[in-house]
Amino acid sequence: MKKNFSHIERKNILTGLENEHYDVIIIGGGITGMGIALDCTTRGLKTLLVEMQDFAAGTSSRSTKLVHGGLRYLKQFELKMVSDVGKERAIVYENAPHITHPQWMLLPIYKKGTFGKYSTSIGLKIYDFLAGVKREEKRRMLSRKEVLRREPLLAKKGLIGGGEYVEYSTDDARLTIEVAKKAYEYGADLLNYAKVEQFEYDANGKVAGVHLLDEITEQRYLATGNMFVNAAGPWVERVINLDEEVPGKSLLLTKGVHIVLDRKKLPLNQPIYFDTPDGRMVFAIPRNGKTYVGTTDTIYEGNLEHPKTTDEDKEYLLRCIRTMFPETAIEIENIESTWAGIRPLIHEDGKGPSEISRKDEVWTSKTGLITIAGGKLTGYRKMAETVTDLLISKLDKKDVDSQTKKLKLSGGDFWDSNDYPKFIETKSMKLSALGMSKEDGDSIAAIYGTNTDAIIDLEKELLIELDLPLPIKLTLHYAIQFEMAMTPADYFARRTGAIYFDKTWVRTWKQPVIDYMDRLFNWSPERKKLMTEELESHIQEANR
Repeated sequence: MKKNFSHIERKNILTGLENEHYDVIIIGGGITGMGIALDCTTRGLKTLLVEMQDFAAGTSSRSTKLVHGGLRYLKQFELKMVSDVGKERAIVYENAPHITHPQWMLLPIYKKGTFGKYSTSIGLKIYDFLAGVKREEKRRMLSRKEVLRREPLLAKKGLIGGGEYVEYSTDDARLTIEVAKKAYEYGADLLNYAKVEQFEYDANGKVAGVHLLDEITEQRYLATGNMFVNAAGPWVERVINLDEEVPGKSLLLTKGVHIVLDRKKLPLNQPIYFDTPDGRMVFAIPRNGKTYVGTTDTIYEGNLEHPKTTDEDKEYLLRCIRTMFPETAIEIENIESTWAGIRPLIHEDGKGPSEISRKDEVWTSKTGLITIAGGKLTGYRKMAETVTDLLISKLDKKDVDSQTKKLKLSGGDFWDSNDYPKFIETKSMKLSALGMSKEDGDSIAAIYGTNTDAIIDLEKELLIELDLPLPIKLTLHYAIQFEMAMTPADYFARRTGAIYFDKTWVRTWKQPVIDYMDRLFNWSPERKKLMTEELESHIQEANR
């Protein structure tokens, strides 16, 4: 019988830990850790992943939400990185077309800007070549008139033209969840809200186990294994410090902030990648009636679980907007929501945050703990392949090639990515037949892809009778039963992303959602109060 990726199975995994022994235990449930879990389990390794918060609660839900090739790395002559992550964009798209969407990115060119017209043309051509870009997505060079026809709000002074190239928008948290569901489908054991408190060692001083705290029940468990991977993102050094040896690598944490505006305040027709007054590059991206702008890049030494957006961060991005879109009148009170993500970078002497390479590095301590740090969302699959190759060699297992290059992620089981638009139309009609609007049907089919049928089937179940619209009831129940959502914040922040892009909807339905989960989980009054406070804290953080 197929097991659901749910709170029930989470409990079963925890209670069964004492009788299990894993080939690999991964610490960190962001996109990097999930990618490793998927690669390991598809190559036959018995795998456990543990995450102290919700899956994707850290950097993997707080990125610029692009599967992009990193055009700016051409300037730093990181050609291999451009080639690797550029090619990975197409792989992610083909394997998950429901959460990865090609969009034409506009790069305006100014007389005194970072990119000149000739260098941009050559640079984008090199980019197309290195990234293996499809013919229909190769760069286009635009005249000044064509640029302003596309985006009339752009600053006109000094504008000499532009370039257009394809990038891929995504929902970073949902991408992580779809990787998780596929890893689970292949047999990986995945635990959210399971914090590593300390390591266990064998007689030779090698890591042999991890002591876990279930953050929900406060019970403790021991999980044992042969190999251990630290993929904890910003918490990498915290995990290293639990080990008996601290290697010589030094991390630099930087903060990236994004602000969200109503699209009426910044009505863009397409994503724009533009120069800032201090020589950096910033994105402005329209999405679901909003426009979000980011990111900053400053050294960060604060709270990792709840990085704060400061007024200084907001003002920096507002200055960027005013410079590039001078006809807009946007003030700090027009910011609807924000998010701040922390990047773990490998420290390089003499380089500032924006100059440090985003390449990943892997190293092993004398106790056997493998750590991976750095890297980009786009390159998660390739990073996972590198780590799994290392694990295979250290475990002396049969050398099996990575299976993930052509492995469809959960929800992405289309014969061809071109089938996706027609699929939405067909499934939306079925959802509308259940009694929801066409708009809601389109949205669900678009977000959940080939998992939409599982959502439709939930309508036949005896769902809890509470005052919730059918689209919310179905997606909430699906998140709990098939995506291991454990808290209201999991649903609003990581399963839907609404906490950043639709705060009115969140405030309207937060209490009915809490009541629904209370009834399903049978929470104590104290637990329900804690869940209510936690969600309110997330809302305040996003609207700070």
